[in-house]
Amino acid sequence: MHLSKSGNLILRLDQKTVPAIGSKVCDYKLRSVGVVNNVLGPVKSPYASVKPATNPEGALTGRVLYLFEKD
Repeated sequence: MHLSKSGNLILRLDQKTVPAIGSKVCDYKLRSVGVVNNVLGPVKSPYASVKPATNPEGALTGRVLYLFEKD
């Protein structure tokens, strides 16, 4: 994960299913990190662009984040 020049977080996706635009992204304590605003890259190893809820300033770099899916 890294912070783009536009201020979005770029995440490498470990799952093959692509998240929906607008899906919430959380940390391990289920605190909201942001919202998926774009999916990019090759089909076999996609990336997600996430609009952060707050200004992360590198605090999330290298951390594992999770998609919060509604039932």
